[in-house]
Amino acid sequence: MNSEAIKNGQLMPAELTAQIRDKYYHVDIDPFTDKKRLFFDNSGGSFRLKAASDAFKKVDDLPNCGGHGGVASDYLDSLRTQACKDISTMFNAEGGCIATSMTASIVVFDVSEAIIANVPGTNVVTTALEHPSAFDGCAIPAKKYGKELRVAKTNPETGSIAPEDVVKLIDKDTCLLSVIMTSNITGAILDIETIAREARKIKPDLYIVCDSVQHTPHGLTDMKAWGLDCVNFAPYKFGGVRGLGVGWLSERVMNLPHRKLVEEKQSNWEMGGCAPGMYAMLSAIFDYVCWIGKQFQDTEDRRELYVEGMTRIMLHERALLYRLLHGSDEVKGLLEIEGVKVAVDMDDLTQRDLIVPIVFDKLSCEDASRAYEKNGVVVHERTDASLYSARQVNSINQHGIVRISPLHCHTYADIDEFLKITAEIAK
Repeated sequence: MNSEAIKNGQLMPAELTAQIRDKYYHVDIDPFTDKKRLFFDNSGGSFRLKAASDAFKKVDDLPNCGGHGGVASDYLDSLRTQACKDISTMFNAEGGCIATSMTASIVVFDVSEAIIANVPGTNVVTTALEHPSAFDGCAIPAKKYGKELRVAKTNPETGSIAPEDVVKLIDKDTCLLSVIMTSNITGAILDIETIAREARKIKPDLYIVCDSVQHTPHGLTDMKAWGLDCVNFAPYKFGGVRGLGVGWLSERVMNLPHRKLVEEKQSNWEMGGCAPGMYAMLSAIFDYVCWIGKQFQDTEDRRELYVEGMTRIMLHERALLYRLLHGSDEVKGLLEIEGVKVAVDMDDLTQRDLIVPIVFDKLSCEDASRAYEKNGVVVHERTDASLYSARQVNSINQHGIVRISPLHCHTYADIDEFLKITAEIAK
């Protein structure tokens, strides 16, 4: 693959994109109005993958319970076994355990407190870009157990945080580093591999937790290479159904004291476990990415297929991002439309996922979002009126932004239509 394709992305073949679009519900038509619309709020959720939704419903309709013996019960148990294997392969992780809860927020919150409460140290390091579940998951137990909270500041121009600005806060008394992989406000991908490597030069046994909710649907995570202790993700942002958060925990996190039944094995971080249909849904997502990989690589190795599939998704989305920013001969990009500003610098697209924050010269974020809705486009404003956005948007010197988040099933035609509508709204 040439350097230009890596730098600015590469669309998947049109025929494959058409097949991909057909694998999702409600891509073009609003189910409430039956009218054509663009759904560019995939960071708030995502299009639902038909196979994932259907797999969940098929299993959830069964009255049986896992662990009770018999053909049906054994089948339900096998779904969990396969899903745990698929999630470990997804993250390239060995050992440890898979934890599920109602949300990914609960997973990272519980893991962070278990580390802060039980691991010696006088301080905790996190960043200003964190989702509240990760940030407050550090701040609350840090205060509870008398530990200093150190926060790496966002570069307001790039919307990212350089590795050295995180690492400089770490010392031999740091018990936990909690750092986000991709900002759900700015789209910046933090250099987790470098952060983890340099942090462990200072403290080799440092516990490192990463919120990967926004990054997992758009890129790869390698636990073997990076040596993290916990990652989490939310399947509903990856084509799955709501009501489940998933985390992978290293063996040393797994063995920390945590909420469980007295006689339950240490590897169980689930109080009762999730609905069996959720496990079927998780494997359907994994199978979908492997199916994309299979279109480009002839192998039966599940990790290789997943890596190939996610790489193709990443490159397709990078091409969409380039078009969104720079436009084409026919339509101006966001960087050229008068009256609109991209809120952060996006020169190196290899350090960005497909999330773009914009502001309008003459419209509030709320009014801009409503204007998009009137023109058949779904986006979302993130403002400091929301506890889920205030710290992050203020860290880039904004009171709010309109977040644009397409998905890999979108096309240049979708991006061009969005840009034409944006130019009209900006007038």
